[in-house]
This record gives sequence, C-alpha cells and structure tokens, in this order.
Amino acid sequence: MENVTYVSPNLILLGIVEIEKFRYLYCLPCLVVYMFIMFLSTVIVVVVWTEESLHEPMYILICSLVLNGIYGSSTFFPKLIIDLFSSSKTISRVGCLAQSFCVLTFAFFEICIFTAMAYDRYLAVYFPLQYIILMTNGKALKFILGSFIFSFVSVLIAILLSARLPLCRFHIKNIFCDNVSYFILSCVDSSINNLYGAIVFLFFLSFTLTISKHACEKAIHTLVTHLLNFSIFLIGVLFIFIRYRLGNIDLPLGLQILLSATCLVVPPLLNPLIYGIRMKVLQQKVKHFLKKIIKNALQCGRALTLR
Repeated sequence: MENVTYVSPNLILLGIVEIEKFRYLYCLPCLVVYMFIMFLSTVIVVVVWTEESLHEPMYILICSLVLNGIYGSSTFFPKLIIDLFSSSKTISRVGCLAQSFCVLTFAFFEICIFTAMAYDRYLAVYFPLQYIILMTNGKALKFILGSFIFSFVSVLIAILLSARLPLCRFHIKNIFCDNVSYFILSCVDSSINNLYGAIVFLFFLSFTLTISKHACEKAIHTLVTHLLNFSIFLIGVLFIFIRYRLGNIDLPLGLQILLSATCLVVPPLLNPLIYGIRMKVLQQKVKHFLKKIIKNALQCGRALTLR
C-alpha cells in the first residue's frame, strides 16, 4: 500500500492546547517577562554602545550576549502571547520552519558567546599583563562574526533538509517549533536530518565544552554564576535535541514544555541581571543612564504642564 501524504497549510501546537484553560493566567506573566527583557537588555546595549569606557572585549561580548537574548526571546514570546490571547493553536509550515531557524541560531550563538566569555575571564585572571594583547576588541568582534556565520550556515542547512520533507502528521508537542519537532512529522525517512543534526551538534558542543572546561577549571571562583546560567541553558538545549531522538520520553507534556522552553526564557532573563546589573562598572553606567532618562522625562512633563 502506498504512503499517503496529506497537505495541510498549518500545524497544531499541542502545547497551546495543553495550557488553553489557563491561557489568560499565562498571558500577563509572559508579557511582563518579555517587556522586562526588552527594556533592560536595550538599556545595557545602549549604555555599552554610547560609553567609550566600556568599549572593551568583555563588554562587547556581554553586549552581543544581551542582543542575542533580545533575538531569542523575540522568536518565542510574541508568537506565544498572541496565541494565548487569541486562543490560536496553529502555525504555518513556513512559520514553523522560520521559528525553528531562529531558535537554533539563537541556541548555537548563545553557546559560542558563553564559551568566549569563559575564555575571556580565564585570560583576564591568569594573564593580566598580556590580556590587552591576547584579547583585543578586534579579536572579540572576529569571534562574534565567526560564531554568527557558523550558526547561520549550519542551521540553514538543517532547515533546508527539513523543508524538503513531505509531512503526514501535523501535531507538534510543544508551544513553539523546533527543527526536530518538525521533521519527525515527515512521512519519509529522515535519517539524513538526524545524522546531520547529531554530527553538527556533538562537534559544536564538544568543541565549546572543551574550551569552557579548560577556562573554568582555571578561574572557577570568578565563573560560578556563568556556569550556573550556562548549565540551565544547556539543560533546555539538550532536552530539545534528544527528546525525539531517544524515542518517546515518558514525561507529562507540561513538563516537556517547561524543559524545552527553559533555553528560550531563562538566559534572556538572567543575562542582563548576571552580566549587566551585577558588574559594578556597568551597573553604575546603567544607573546613571536611567537617572538621566527619568530626569529628562520629568523635565519634559513639567514643561508640558506649564504650557
């Protein structure tokens, strides 16, 4: 009997169906968290960009990490908030592939920047005299550019491999799309997708973990919060990667949603706090910037009332 391929314009997000009864309860917290991420992250980016004293490798890497957090959270929260508010449970195939691309590029780039930051702190702690030679602004920018190109190209290939597949199932067990959730819906063999994804991810992860491990072993006392944040992020990424490759995982759908969403919620939320607000120099600059904005806003308000 021949396989029958059904053509459907939309996919159903079962995660939205799972939380539909409490959609208004989740909608407001999601909106508040997203607005907080966008506001604080934007402030940090503007401060680093405008303050010449912060034009150093460490702050450049922090800025790129925060920008990536804006990108990652923007691929997740707006769609989720709209779905919760409108009770929509579907996403188009093109939209699903686009969101999968954004989720993966965010994850890959995040790991790269975490690795670069660990190595930067290692050089600063153990080679303070040679640090300005070993880690320059140019080298930091080259690493960021290389990370972006690698993430973009490797993820694009994975998405193109998935886009060619015909689908005969249309239910995604999540509140957002990722590449693995998409290609397992295919009617045909997707071994190439699995093989390519496994090779790229394991090579990428082994490389970054080797560098991070070496750096963190030498400067563990300065990287505790870094390791904690990276570990939380990695749990979510690994869960997305292995949840279908190891067969059906016997976990409640709600817990699966929570674990897979971790990498898209926790890092963008914690990064501005850990690397921005907790660092004294940047903290002072951010406070000064916010005070200046508030002062100007109050002056404008008074001027308008006097008129």
